[in-house]
Amino acid sequence: MTHTVELDSRPTKIMYVAEATAHGGREGYVTSQDGQLDLKVAMPPALGGDGNGTNPEQLFAAGYSSCFHNALVLVGRRAGYDLTGSTVAAKVGIGPNAHQGYGLAVALSVSLPILDQDIASKLVDAAHQVCPYSNATRGNIDVSILLG
Repeated sequence: MTHTVELDSRPTKIMYVAEATAHGGREGYVTSQDGQLDLKVAMPPALGGDGNGTNPEQLFAAGYSSCFHNALVLVGRRAGYDLTGSTVAAKVGIGPNAHQGYGLAVALSVSLPILDQDIASKLVDAAHQVCPYSNATRGNIDVSILLG
């Protein structure tokens, strides 16, 4: 009999809190409490909007890709590898789910051009365990990772 151990990925200490406010939903704007973020938000054309602004899926893709890349650099550095030239791109898809709501799917594309494929794969797996976005989405949405 095998048992899968589910690791608790909740923080033991909060080190930083980001605060943002939406005004007008998907046809308005978003601001951050510190003034660093002040963006027009618009529905993309694929969802019936004019696309004249960013959208939550783009913001999520930006956050996930930058966070995952940072986790990748961290685990690479800990293992003694140089990740110069590496990149992480994220695609976030949205669509209806089976419960009359909507769901997300994420595809991460990781480029580690100067590393052997086996080493790169191990670092990507380790980063997927470290990244808070990966920990938050695990078991909730489909996340695929392509190493290229």
